Order: sequence, then C-alpha cells, then structure tokens
Amino acid sequence: MKEEIKKWIKLAKEDFETAKANLKIKKYRFASYLCQQATEKALKALLLKKTGKIIKIHDLVELEKKVEIEENFLDSLDRLTHTYVESRYPDIPQGKYTLNETKEDVKTAKEIIKWVKDNI
Repeated sequence: MKEEIKKWIKLAKEDFETAKANLKIKKYRFASYLCQQATEKALKALLLKKTGKIIKIHDLVELEKKVEIEENFLDSLDRLTHTYVESRYPDIPQGKYTLNETKEDVKTAKEIIKWVKDNI
C-alpha cells in the first residue's frame, strides 16, 4: 500500500478513536463531526487507491459515487454529510445530537472504515 494511502487511513482511525472518546463524555456534536471526518478520510484513501489523486470535497455521497462502495451506505453517508455542514457553520440550522443518533454515526463510520480497509 502506498505511503500516502496509509496516512489517510491512519488519520481516519485517529478521528474515529477521538469520536468514540467524545461519545463517552457526551460531546455528541463533536463525536458525530469526527465520524464524518473519519469516513471522509477513509473514502479519500480508497479514492487515492483507485484514481491516484485526492479531490477536495466533503460531500460523502459524491465521494461514494467516485469510489463505488455499497449502496446500502448512501443514507448514512448523506446524514454524515449534513452533520459536517451543521457542525461547522453556525448560520446553518443546527440538528440535535443525541446519544442514539451519535451512536448510529459511530456505527456508520466503523462499518465504512472497515469496508474501505477490506477493499484497499
């Protein structure tokens, strides 16, 4: 595996571990945001493997189209994309971040990171 791909996977894992730590201390918005970041970095690692380049976007659905992962992830990727926007920009209506929603984000990030690692 190319060194740059390894770096993207490493960052994805770090963001994911930090998301789980934030979940434990009930910082749900931060945990969900970091799940989006972990997922984005994992998808970019796969994109780098498939195309040899990275594109600077945060839309996980668009990234999914470029790397062609399983379609059953589309709704979860769309949700995480909205999480990114809501958590970053105060002028966007803020979603509610609950324990159950954030647990779902953690589950999604875990599944996608695993899927990417299995397919690199």
